[in-house]
Amino acid sequence: MTSRGIHFTLITTLCCILSLAAAAQGGGEDEAARYASAGQQALAQGRYAEAQADFEKLAKLAPDVAEVHATLAAIYFKQRAYEKAAQQVKTAQRLKPGLPRLDNLLALSLSELGDYTTAVPSLEKCFKQSSEHETTRMCGLQLLRAYTGLGRDGDAVVTSLALNRLYPDDPEVLYHTGRIYGNYAYIVMERLHDKAPNSIWMLQAQGEANESQKNYDAAIIAFNHVLALDPKRPGIHYRLGRVYLGRFHQASKPEDRDAAMREFAAELAVDPANGNAGYELANMYAETGNLAEARKQYEAVIKRFPDFEEALVGLGGVELDSQNGAAAVPLLAHATQLRPDDEVAWYRLAQAERAAGNKEAQAKALAEFRKLHSSTPVTLRKPNASDELTPQKIATDTQP
Repeated sequence: MTSRGIHFTLITTLCCILSLAAAAQGGGEDEAARYASAGQQALAQGRYAEAQADFEKLAKLAPDVAEVHATLAAIYFKQRAYEKAAQQVKTAQRLKPGLPRLDNLLALSLSELGDYTTAVPSLEKCFKQSSEHETTRMCGLQLLRAYTGLGRDGDAVVTSLALNRLYPDDPEVLYHTGRIYGNYAYIVMERLHDKAPNSIWMLQAQGEANESQKNYDAAIIAFNHVLALDPKRPGIHYRLGRVYLGRFHQASKPEDRDAAMREFAAELAVDPANGNAGYELANMYAETGNLAEARKQYEAVIKRFPDFEEALVGLGGVELDSQNGAAAVPLLAHATQLRPDDEVAWYRLAQAERAAGNKEAQAKALAEFRKLHSSTPVTLRKPNASDELTPQKIATDTQP
């Protein structure tokens, strides 16, 4: 992790508290004042190398002025000379212990130098108590670095969550917190492997990992091993169904499609409340043209989960295919209320309104579809709940 550097407001704040009269106390008043003025001007314009040279000369003329050393420390930090920054902070603190913000600057410098144990207490205080937006952010990022270096992975995760709440759209924060989450997940899975290598939980984790990597054969072996140990384990037949479905989409073998349907049905026998399994089974019936079974399964899902948006869209599609547009309208209207960004729902609603003879409502739904479709292609649609659910799709050979 590389810090973006000390925030400019910290440097300018330190400069503002620098008294030219105090700087001149060391002798050579005109010369000291000249270096101080030139250094402050260089800082204001972002010419840090020139500012560094001016304040280094000023520090020789006024060695006992804490503000000079503090400002020089901030400049060194900006120039990534962290050891020099730490030295200048310590000098400034010795000369004037109450000078503000130096604890933060010292902690940031020590963290950059890898002295995490010393840096952490001040970084924690800075992150929790600083009123400056950028300083809080920098201390939080450095805490991630320090906690990781010290092996305090749990603390790193807690800080990552706090950073994401404070800076939800910051690319640097998102990058580093994402790495923390991934690293922590890896550590936990490694611990699971070490402590219980042959457990059901390890086998399930292996199956899910292989599934995510599209290593379907290995995933099938792992999930079947889980079922051999616990035949009634909820969720495993569903995962197997998803694996077979993924392999069917990859190789188009009918036996994989049939296996997927058997596994979804088996999941419902184990856990009738698994709405995802019921939805997937309904979806496959609809795709194979068995509209009666598709309707039966979709209705069973919606009866249990009235706001299952994808199931509403699926049942609406079945009603359209059954030439029953009027029955599809309330289903699809409800779906668009639940998820206004679902272009498939708007597309089918336009079809349903046309079939029902509602031209004005058809035009409105079609306009919403076109607006969404122009900004987000159907191939990039996000599923309703997660990527573990097959989304509804628009038939390529139909038009609303």
